[in-house]
Amino acid sequence: MEFVLLLFFVIGVAIRVSSVLVSRRHEAVLRRGGAVEHGVLNTRLLALAHGLFYLACLGEGLARHAQFDKVSLVGLVIYAAAIGMLVWIVQLLGPLWTVKIMIARKHALNRHWLFRTVRHPNYFLNILPELLGFALMFHAYLTLAVGLPVYLVFLVIRIRQEEAAMRHLFSAGA
Repeated sequence: MEFVLLLFFVIGVAIRVSSVLVSRRHEAVLRRGGAVEHGVLNTRLLALAHGLFYLACLGEGLARHAQFDKVSLVGLVIYAAAIGMLVWIVQLLGPLWTVKIMIARKHALNRHWLFRTVRHPNYFLNILPELLGFALMFHAYLTLAVGLPVYLVFLVIRIRQEEAAMRHLFSAGA
């Protein structure tokens, strides 16, 4: 495996760790304000699935002796766009953004056009493209074929939990 792919793995992990640190800061503020967490078990399973997906991509890339080529370049472009979306979404949501389902006492819906246009942009414009790009970088087609559907099970559960928590919050105030 080329050095550039190993470097990409390290950078990808660093980006994810950085996002978790931002999330923890936001979570601490939300908890102090009385926010409640929903879907704890599924959040842990999603985090585990995310980490295992990254490791599986690396392992498959090593087994395939992956080289940086046109497929890797496409993966890199998709991954970079996904991380760009993550940064934008974190900026738009500010202290409400976490990797957990945290519902604040005075939770307000974000009415930015992105959230009105794309349902769950963090999942569909960040997470899924991130995983696709990561897998393509390492030519991890088996990981993509097996790991992504497994991840999607947890993601669908997550979306349902998030929507239920938000529906409960906003129907109670109506």
